[in-house]
Amino acid sequence: MIASSQNFNITPEEYLQMEDKSQIKHEYIDGEIYAMAGASDAHVTISLNLAALLRSHVRGRGCRVYISDMKARIETKNKNKFYYPDVMVTCDKRDQETTNYKSFPCLIVEVISDSTEAFDRGDKFADYQTLESLQEYVLINPKSQRVECFRRGQDGLWILEFYTAEKSVFQLKSVEFEGSLADLYEEVSFELESEI
Repeated sequence: MIASSQNFNITPEEYLQMEDKSQIKHEYIDGEIYAMAGASDAHVTISLNLAALLRSHVRGRGCRVYISDMKARIETKNKNKFYYPDVMVTCDKRDQETTNYKSFPCLIVEVISDSTEAFDRGDKFADYQTLESLQEYVLINPKSQRVECFRRGQDGLWILEFYTAEKSVFQLKSVEFEGSLADLYEEVSFELESEI
């Protein structure tokens, strides 16, 4: 969740050194850093529920599940960015070589909020699409049972599948997972979330 920009340019190496010592998290976008805002109860609960479900599912498969404290790095000819996805899964052994970020995730999940939804759907999704390893990008709504799963097709186009309370289950094909929306939204109070 981007809150505010610090207006000075730093290198990725300087950012990583600074972030290791910082008491607050920052995302990095092409030389600029952005302080991260806090998250709601529903946001944190959904993220933790999904991470727990996925961790149990991928155990013993050589995959790792990370929550919001692990950075995803996007590095191309024109881009150098570090984001903190809410949940991320990587099954690529190359990601074992870096301890502060991962560059080859197969699944990235963001729990949307009013302040981040446009960015999560727009520029951030465009940046994530440059990760060749990424097979699925998932947006989860904390105000109602709604999961939007974008999957990379064989032709490179992204295909959207919605999961709502009427379906009661959702699939994450990148990690061969099927789960219930009830488990994903366990202990989430929609009334409390709508008051914010």
